[in-house]
Parts: sequence; structure tokens; C-alpha cells
Amino acid sequence: MPLTGGQRARARRSNLITPFQVMALLSRARELEAQGRSIVHMEIGEPDFNTPQPIIDAGIRALQAGKTHYTPAVGLAELREAIAQHYRDTHGVTLDPRRVLITPGASGALQLILGLLVDPGSEVVMADPGYPCNRNFVYLYEGVPVSVPVGPEHGYQLSAELLETCWSDKTSCVLIASPSNPTGTLVSQDVLRGLLRVVRAHGAALVVDEIYHGLTYAESPQTALAQGEDLFVINSFSKYFGMTGWRLGWLVAPQDCVEPLDTLAQNLFLAAPTPAQYAALAAFHPHTLEILAHRRDEFRKRRDFLLPALRQIGFEIPVEPQGAFYLYADCSRFTEDSFVFAHELLEQAGVAITPGIDFGRHRAAQHVRFSYTTSIEQLEQGVERIARFAGVA
Repeated sequence: MPLTGGQRARARRSNLITPFQVMALLSRARELEAQGRSIVHMEIGEPDFNTPQPIIDAGIRALQAGKTHYTPAVGLAELREAIAQHYRDTHGVTLDPRRVLITPGASGALQLILGLLVDPGSEVVMADPGYPCNRNFVYLYEGVPVSVPVGPEHGYQLSAELLETCWSDKTSCVLIASPSNPTGTLVSQDVLRGLLRVVRAHGAALVVDEIYHGLTYAESPQTALAQGEDLFVINSFSKYFGMTGWRLGWLVAPQDCVEPLDTLAQNLFLAAPTPAQYAALAAFHPHTLEILAHRRDEFRKRRDFLLPALRQIGFEIPVEPQGAFYLYADCSRFTEDSFVFAHELLEQAGVAITPGIDFGRHRAAQHVRFSYTTSIEQLEQGVERIARFAGVA
């Protein structure tokens, strides 16, 4: 007898991959807006700015010129060279463009790297809280995510000491993010060197997520690539370059890994979107970079407004974020369940935020994430509503 829809067999790993709670909140927020409610969006990690016009224009020209066919799986040679030049110009790091692979978003890059490094049962070490896709991609390859609790005393980042305490003979790689989501904190060069020392000593791999590079406010951090050629670095055109819907990212890999990664890319997604690749060539033009610098300044102004405003209401934010566009806040003064708090805030006050459960388990019920990807005027309105909801207005 054939299985019915309710009985259909599924891979066991599919039960381990959890949904984004923020997407359900966003869907409900859209429903409320359709009913005429005013909603302040502080939940989604997507810049409110449109893609810079020079990039749009380059994409249109590519479409009009018929540049709609497949590229090599590793991406356009011109774009790989432009990215390598960007590292030279921005960081003073000389990079062979053949080590650059263009991917469908940073998620495509992470999928390639973990496909290369993770066997069933392999352990991948990461910080908790952290970006939820990281652990879900590990599950996809039947690996084991090892989530290490980190707090403000660690700058919400891994350290060599923490790494040593959780290392096992099954550890295949370590994944860090700088700046991080949801905390916006950076990994210092000293901490990075310590992490690399441990990883190298064990013959494992270090993967560094730098997709929020460019969006830092007190300093311009050095890329991890300055520490050697034996690590993997992920970046994206989504956040700093404002190209979220174009689905374009890249990874820089050790030279001996490029060929197997190329093979994986051919089989997993064949190539990143061609018009998006041609459009991205304009991302590094001087005029575009001027636009992006102005936007970074605007994000800094938003952070500098929202951080003290939330602290004044009663949220604890012990570490000032140095980058990205998030504030990770302890909400335990107001609730013992951040998931319920986020839903009630949306329904009763019209403010959408993200509960900590999306980012891990370590004190998740006591934390929420605020995203300042909307205007100062909207943030001011959101703060007023939150204050009234919390009873401190």
C-alpha cells in the first residue's frame, strides 16, 4: 500500500532543520498592515535602501546585451578579478583571483564549504548566539553543530580558550562571524590569531563569515585573509552593497580546495545568476562606493540613536556593537519568554522584532534582536511604542 501524504517518508535530517521564527513574525506583520495597522519593522536583516543605481544600471545593460547565459561555475573572471582588486585596495591583501568563487548568496558559499569539509558525524564549532542557517547547513550534511555559549564577557565571540574546551577528534572546522549576527561584534586580530593557532594545531579548517564587512562604525577591520591562505572567507553583495534580492556572494578558499569546490558548484547550482554578476561589477566603482559610504554613515546614526534609547527603556545591551545593523538586547526585565514578548509586542504595539530563539539556545528566552534597517523617524516611533508597551513611557 503506498504511503499517504501524511505518512510520506522524509530524511531524518529534515526534522532537525528549524524555521526562522522571524519569518512567521514578518508574515503576521504583513497581515496586520493589510488590515490597516501601522507596523514598525525592526525584525528583518535587510537594508531598507534600494540597490545603488549604478549597480541597477549595469544589470539592465547586461540584460539588454543578452548576458543571460551560464557563466563558469566559479563565476565571471572579471568579477573574481574585481573582488581580488577590492581586497588589495581595501585591506592591502594580495589575493590570487583564482581563489575567489562566486556563489548564489553567502548561503551558497557556506553550502559549498561545508559540503567539502563535513562528513556524517563531523563536528562544526560555532558561537551561540549565532546565525541560524549555520547550524542548519551542518545538519543538511549530517554533521553535528557544536554551539558554544558566549556572552558579553567574551564579546559574544569564540576564543582560543573556549575552542580548546570543546574540541574533539570529530571536529572538522570552526565557523566564526565578524561582525556577527545577531550581536554586531567583531573578532579582534589577536583573538583570530589564537583561533587559527588552535585550528592549525589540530589540522582542521577555519571559516570566517565577513558578510557585514564595510558596515563597521568605529574601525575598519582587517580581513581574516591577512592571516594566511589556509582559511576560508565568506562575503556577500547583500548587506553592504545592498543587493539582497540579486542573490550573489563569494568565497575565498585555499588554492588546493578550489578545484573540488568548483566540482561541487557545478553539481549544486551550476553558477550564480549571470545578470547579477555583471551588475556587481559596478559595485566597486568609485561613485557606488561613495553611495555605500553615505549609507554606512546613516546606519551608524541609527545605531547611535537606538542603542541609548533602548537602554533607557530598560533593555540591557552590555556590549556596543561595532558593526552590522543589529542590537542584541537582554529583555529579562520585561519577560521570561522573548518569543511571547516579540509576538505580544507586534500584536499590541505594532513593533516587529526577532526573539532570541532564532539564534541559538544560550539564554535565548532572555534576548531579542532589534534591526535598525529602517529610518530614524520609524525607529523613534518604534521606541515610543515599545516604551508604552513596557510601561515606562
